[in-house]
Amino acid sequence: MSKNTIFKGVATALITPLNENGIDYENFGRLIDWQIEQGINALVICGTTGEASTLTDKEHKDAIEFAVKRADKRVPIIAGTGGNDTAYAVSLTKFACSVGADACLVVTPYYNKATQNGLVKMFTTIADASTVPLILYNIPGRTGVNIAPETFVKLADHPMIAAVKEASGNISQCVKIMQLVGDKIDMYSGNDDQIVPIMSIGGKGVISVLSNVFPKETVELCRRFFDGDVAGSAKMQLDYLPLINALFSEVNPIPVKAAMAKMGFGENFLRLPLTPMEEAHAEALYSEMKRLGADI
Repeated sequence: MSKNTIFKGVATALITPLNENGIDYENFGRLIDWQIEQGINALVICGTTGEASTLTDKEHKDAIEFAVKRADKRVPIIAGTGGNDTAYAVSLTKFACSVGADACLVVTPYYNKATQNGLVKMFTTIADASTVPLILYNIPGRTGVNIAPETFVKLADHPMIAAVKEASGNISQCVKIMQLVGDKIDMYSGNDDQIVPIMSIGGKGVISVLSNVFPKETVELCRRFFDGDVAGSAKMQLDYLPLINALFSEVNPIPVKAAMAKMGFGENFLRLPLTPMEEAHAEALYSEMKRLGADI
């Protein structure tokens, strides 16, 4: 199987609507349909924004399977299947493959961290077990471990390692990765405030929190860039920056959960240790959403 680009443009790091009884599948389904109708290029299920860390094993698997069936091949479904226990990540990846996910998003190991050699062995072990392409997820601010640019050289030739979601925030590191392996793996921005900068060095788009709220507009931001309207794309990046900042004024996904509840996609319900957004932050968020035309 050759390494093909999983998507170009925007994949929404989708929230998982929850209530006190578990996953709110009615609103989850409505959200998936709306995202696809709005022109999104792919959906990430059970990532950070989907609160994967507090879903039960059954909920995690059920959410992936539900999303695959609901999307019905209209867009690629990328399943979050990483973890800090490699055997569990392998098991979850195999499950996602078995139910028809189009790709898997595999995060660096949190808490126990790993050496660079450990990262190579972990990602290789998961990739060996997968029948779909993997996107490696580099987010050292959450996991405490960074994938060094040189480490990608050891991983990029694996037929199942197709891309990286780069959320280190370190543009210099991103440039180095692209210089070393940009011809072998795709890069997606993992930060909504760096979509244009990442595309400018050859990135294929973004795995986005912003696009939960404004899917059509985030797709348009990328489309303008790829069509050669770099100035227009950059203007959108800057216009949406206050909203992006509001969406990260508390730890993700607290603000985007509040935003989506305001837009009618379920309750503003989070599982501890996450708590609902503070009122002052919420008012600033809603104000930015209204400024940009959200129907709230």
